[in-house]
Amino acid sequence: MNRPIGYWVKRLDASLQAQLDSTLARLHLTRRQWQVLNTLSSASATPAEIRDILRPFNTADGGHERDLAALVRKELVFLLDGRLALTGAGYALHSEASRLVEATRHELTAGIGTDEYAIAVSVLERMSNNADRIATR
Repeated sequence: MNRPIGYWVKRLDASLQAQLDSTLARLHLTRRQWQVLNTLSSASATPAEIRDILRPFNTADGGHERDLAALVRKELVFLLDGRLALTGAGYALHSEASRLVEATRHELTAGIGTDEYAIAVSVLERMSNNADRIATR
């Protein structure tokens, strides 16, 4: 059956979320916690910068703040001079999570060439930008 792109985008998004959630659950991490660890792995950031960077993934339930607080309680993230940064344990967990996430990504893209993947991402990016442009009319 020939299905529209919206069907495949939603189906893929749901599958990706489920797979990532399952992968991260092995390390007792939520997706938002992973996103914070991944963001802070390259540089420290203010809480406002983290909120802005992760805005597309945030929900209205206040989960972002709870997840950040949990990372601080677990001593994976600390706040110093108004900036969030990873602790040694945070870097270690990020490294382990990165390895698992990369292995999952490798499985998810099996049989898809680098060029095919790049084209798919490019098409979805352009369609998203077009949708944003249309929405602001």
